[in-house]
Amino acid sequence: MAPTLALPRLVRRATVCQSCLLSSANGLAPIQLRHITQGYRQKTADAETQWQQWAREIEDGKRPHLWDMLEDRGFVKDIAGSRDTIRELMRTKRIGAYVGVDPTASSLHVGHLLPLMPLFWMYMHGYTTFTLLGASTAKIGDPTDRLQDRDMIASADLAMNLTKMHFQMKKLWGNVEAQARRHGYQKEWAWKRGLVNNNTWWNKLPLLEVLKRAGRYMRVGPMLSRDTVKRKMTEGDGVSFAEFSYPIMQGWDWWMLFSKHKVQMQIGGSDQYGNIVTGIDIVKAVRDSEPDHRLRLPAEGPLDDPVGFTVPLLTDSSGAKFGKSAGNAVWLDQFMTSTFDLYGYFVRRPDADVEKLLKLFTFMPAEEIQKIMAEQMEDPSKRVAHHRLAYEVLTLVHGEDAAKEAQQQHRMMYSKGGPTRPPVVREAGDEYEAPSGKPTTLNNAPRIDMILPESLIKGKSIGRILFAAGLVDSAKEGHRIAEQQGAYIGGLPGRNTGHFGPMDPSRLSWSPIKLWFPQETQNYLVDGKLIFLRRGKHNVRIIQMVSDEEYKASGQTYPGQPYTGRLRQIRELMSSLQAGKTTPGEVRKKLLVDTESEEKEREEFNLQFPKQKNQGEARLEAQLEKLLKEAEKQTG
Repeated sequence: MAPTLALPRLVRRATVCQSCLLSSANGLAPIQLRHITQGYRQKTADAETQWQQWAREIEDGKRPHLWDMLEDRGFVKDIAGSRDTIRELMRTKRIGAYVGVDPTASSLHVGHLLPLMPLFWMYMHGYTTFTLLGASTAKIGDPTDRLQDRDMIASADLAMNLTKMHFQMKKLWGNVEAQARRHGYQKEWAWKRGLVNNNTWWNKLPLLEVLKRAGRYMRVGPMLSRDTVKRKMTEGDGVSFAEFSYPIMQGWDWWMLFSKHKVQMQIGGSDQYGNIVTGIDIVKAVRDSEPDHRLRLPAEGPLDDPVGFTVPLLTDSSGAKFGKSAGNAVWLDQFMTSTFDLYGYFVRRPDADVEKLLKLFTFMPAEEIQKIMAEQMEDPSKRVAHHRLAYEVLTLVHGEDAAKEAQQQHRMMYSKGGPTRPPVVREAGDEYEAPSGKPTTLNNAPRIDMILPESLIKGKSIGRILFAAGLVDSAKEGHRIAEQQGAYIGGLPGRNTGHFGPMDPSRLSWSPIKLWFPQETQNYLVDGKLIFLRRGKHNVRIIQMVSDEEYKASGQTYPGQPYTGRLRQIRELMSSLQAGKTTPGEVRKKLLVDTESEEKEREEFNLQFPKQKNQGEARLEAQLEKLLKEAEKQTG
């Protein structure tokens, strides 16, 4: 046998697949192939077999159809497509669905929750589900139902809104998982969900590609005939080209989800029907105009086409639409609408609406809702159904612990003959503290947004800023965490640590913190005023830098702030004692109450100032002790 010779590495031939060669020859990006294990293939095949079995059971009437349930509960208002087609599509295919939200405010509100509910139901029944944050579309603004142009959103505001909504969505999805288990839905391998940001594609998408693939197939006439466009042109300030392009942008978002994740359904609020219809046309046009035949998606019949529907409009008692623009939004951020107030909002709903709201905003089975309503009819004054509604919504939005606490507060405050006690209100300082002795979760995470003075952000170490933000218990721990890269800062990744630059306002990106010079921290400011910090998965701070004068006027203090610890206390006690405003006994009592926070303040003071200053503290304590003894002799 002839010996085999190993080819030198420099002349060894590379193996290139045929599709990549064809793509390169046509000027297209090569198709990236990834290895798929046999186990994954088997799971996928088993999931498809199970789905087909369920489809037969639905056809035979042995299994309920989810679409029928959505209609029965009142989720379906307007349908984009044929009802029979949607029903058959949902029976035969494990389709994907999505709901999009533009981060034009710093929080979701109850109005956003309504279109999300049928999406949550679909997830629990095995469909693929996505929530989309429109960081790019938020820069344009949806002109639907508006007569005046939206104000341009500042980069810093967009970055803050995007960050807060991102974690709110994650929190909601986590609570949906808990709700599914609570109501007996067993999670299976095929359950899939995702949270995406449309900036992922719009930041690198050439306008020419959109005009060529989608714009050339869209006719201006049908878009001008929409009532919302007509009203803005005749009664408002006209329609800008950017606003006119908004439905195309939203349609392209759908196409990206359709092509990559088989998302055939869009769900939206009642004012989104026109955008959904336009989106269907765009997805079809872009699908059918795919130049690479290998990437062309099937279009053999109605079951391959995109579909959608809208949910009813949620209004208040006066009939006004719920939303931030109307000024009556009920926010899902507990620091904008407290859990007590959110609970109270649903308890105060009119009796005639409570059954409808139970169907829309809870995962309770229809039989259980009927039982609750029968109990409600026996004694309407107890408002049993209202309290159950409020409890279920709080459980979904803020978790079961928050729901129980809010329910107990309402019962103690409003129960007849019972003790009247106001709700527990967290002090301002507590809002930024993580729960002691418990892991920080999305449901108990402290407040995200806060202000800190310019002298701290620009002049102190990153470890001290972490301490001031409440992410660590001391500046010493902050320095250690920074040295170990155990915390993160909002910044552009891919560069050397300490030289990232500020976070992209439309992307949520994090880079590990290291010890750097204090003046380097300002490089991460978004629009020169916002800085983003995170420790762990859920403990986040969005810090607005304000002037020292503005921070002083706010009356707030931060952990480690100079002259707010032990020295200040001693000086105040000495002045009070000398002025005769307090007694030696009261002074000694205050000195004995040395809380854990005061110990931390003393430790931080000792770290911040040199030893001779610490000796000054000892001298002050000695002077105070001398004053106390003299005062005690005089009163003795």
